[in-house]
Amino acid sequence: MRKIVSHIGLIFFCTVVLLPILWVLRTSLVPEHMSYSSQVFPDLTFDNYVALFTTKRFGINYLNSILVACGSVLMALPLACTTGYAFARFKTSGAAGRFTVLATQMLPPVALALPTFMFYRTIGLTNSLPGLMLVYAALNLPFLTWILMGFFEAVPRDLEGAAMTDGASAWGAFWRIVLPVAAPGIAAAAVLGFILSWNEFLFALILGGPRTATVPVALASLQTSNGVEIAKVSAGVSLAILPLMIASRFIQRYLVQGLSFGSVK
Repeated sequence: MRKIVSHIGLIFFCTVVLLPILWVLRTSLVPEHMSYSSQVFPDLTFDNYVALFTTKRFGINYLNSILVACGSVLMALPLACTTGYAFARFKTSGAAGRFTVLATQMLPPVALALPTFMFYRTIGLTNSLPGLMLVYAALNLPFLTWILMGFFEAVPRDLEGAAMTDGASAWGAFWRIVLPVAAPGIAAAAVLGFILSWNEFLFALILGGPRTATVPVALASLQTSNGVEIAKVSAGVSLAILPLMIASRFIQRYLVQGLSFGSVK
């Protein structure tokens, strides 16, 4: 009886969590005039997906989001690794310095949007993908640094000491010992940075343009004078969550492998 009650509770909560996602998927597969219908399985069609890529330039927006999210992670992750390692091992700048890095995350994004726009307009980086990559990397860097600092603190110092005893330099011990052991944390930080960049809307709207619009901006543009094109929005949302689902699956497997590797070492 205890197992039955537990399974019923789990099924109920899973249904509550998955039902909105399944309903969005259902709405993306019905004609526009049936978007608000209560029928669970109406006439299914892929016209909304086709319209996104043929009339709304959603393919370009999708590619922009992938390039910007991946580029910002590649920019921020090396700096986050070295900074997090310095904070964890050498207590660089002390507690005040670490708190200052974290405090930058407390600023509301709207307070940074106007100065960033003025600066970007001066140097000519508005409406450019490298400009979005740079600002996303700067926004995510403090968060990624704090995540990685915790993982580096969990790496035993004896591993580095053993490597240096065998003739490795400090940089060699960091590169060959610390980074592989902390690989699960680095992978998790990379995925979180990708998700944050993928979902960001404000800076993409202010600093971008029609040529560099990302997926959140493209979905917001589906609100017209005739109302929200809810079927096309649902199709776009279904496609937008696909990379996040793939990344979550990848990081789940990688975390298990990385943790096992670190424990053996």
